[in-house]
Amino acid sequence: MPPPAPPPGQQVPGLFTPPPASSPASYRDLPGWQGAPLAASLEAFRRTCDRFSRRAWDAPLSRNAAWAGTAEDWAPACASLSTPLDDAAARRVFESLFVPVEIIDPEGKPRFTGYFEPMYEARRSPEPGFTEPVLALPSDFVANGDSPLQRLPNGTTRPYPPRAEITSNVSAPVIAWAHPSDVFFLQVQGSGRLVFPDGHTMRAAYAAHNGQPFKSVANWLIETGRITRGEGSMQGIRAWMDRASPDEVRQAMNINPRFVFFQSLPEGDAALGPNGAHNVPLTPLGSMAVDPSFHALGLPMFVQTTAPGLGGAWSGLLIAQDTGGAIKGPVRGDIYFGTGFDAGQRAGTMNAPGRLWVLLPRKVAERLYHNLGARPVAALETAPGMG
Repeated sequence: MPPPAPPPGQQVPGLFTPPPASSPASYRDLPGWQGAPLAASLEAFRRTCDRFSRRAWDAPLSRNAAWAGTAEDWAPACASLSTPLDDAAARRVFESLFVPVEIIDPEGKPRFTGYFEPMYEARRSPEPGFTEPVLALPSDFVANGDSPLQRLPNGTTRPYPPRAEITSNVSAPVIAWAHPSDVFFLQVQGSGRLVFPDGHTMRAAYAAHNGQPFKSVANWLIETGRITRGEGSMQGIRAWMDRASPDEVRQAMNINPRFVFFQSLPEGDAALGPNGAHNVPLTPLGSMAVDPSFHALGLPMFVQTTAPGLGGAWSGLLIAQDTGGAIKGPVRGDIYFGTGFDAGQRAGTMNAPGRLWVLLPRKVAERLYHNLGARPVAALETAPGMG
C-alpha cells in the first residue's frame, strides 16, 4: 500500500535544494532511450517500491539527497509500474510520470565500472590451494558507522586496524577457506557464493568493513611495473597473482588496507543476486551501485557509457540499489552484471566515462526547478508523444 497522504498544505522541509550541477532534460536527450530494454530495470524498481512503501509518507529517501523527495512522492509511480508491462507500455509510463535530470560532475570525472557476484570453490578447513580464511565479524569489532573501532583487552578502543594487521594475526571466526586471490576479489566485490566439494553452496554476504580507506591494487601494480596499464583489469590482476610468489601476492593485497568481513547465509533463490545496500536482491543489468553522499538509493537512473562486456556503446535504465567503497562522485556508477564466471568476465571489461540522468517524479522535479525559481517550468519538457 502507498504511504498515507500528507496533511493538506503541509510542506516537508529540506526538500527544495536541487542536486548540484544538474539540468532538467527531455527524453529526446537520452541517447538510446527508445530502444533500451526495460524488463530488468522494472523488476529492480518493483523491489525498490516495496522498500519505499514501508517508509513514513514524509520520510526523505535520503538525508544527503533530500532533493529526491519522499516516499509519498514516489507512490503514484510505484503503483503505475506494479503490474507486468511490456517495454513499450513501461516506456510510456516513465515518460508520463518522470522527468529526466542530467547530473554533471563538476570535476569532469564521470566513470562507470562493473561488478558481479563471484562463485568460488571453498573448503571448510585449510588445505593446499585453499589457505586464505573468509572471516566473519570478530568479537572485538565495535560498530561505529564508517569508522569502526577495535576494543582492546584493557577495555579501551582504537580505529580498527588495516588489512595487514588483521591477516597477520587472525582472531575472527572463519566461515570458509579459499584461494588467496579469490578471497581478495570476494572482498572487492563485497559478496559472493562459496561452493564446497559436497555441492553445498553458501552466500558470503557483506557484514562490515574495517573503516580503512580503499586503495587501488591495480594502480600500485602498474606504478611498480608489475603489470601494464592494459593489464589493470580484474583478469589482469588475477593473472599476475597466479604467477607471483605468495609473499608478493600478500604485499600487493596489503596495499589496500580496507578489509571486508562477511556473514554466512543460505543460498536461497539461486536466480537472485545478493542483497545490496538498499536491502533488496540485485538484478543483473538492472541494478547499480552509487555514491550515497550524492544520491538516494532506489532512484531510476539512465546511463550512457561503453564497455566490451556490454557489446560496445551502451545505454540503459538502472536502479540505484547498492553502494561501494570505491564509488565516489556524482557521476560514478558500478553496474551489477550478475553471478558467476561469465558475469565476472563482462564486468571486468567495464571502466569508462559516461553520462547519467536521474529520473524524478514530475512533482519532485517541478518542486525543485519551478517552486524555487531556479528554472522555468517550461524547461521540464513533456516526453515525446505526451503533448
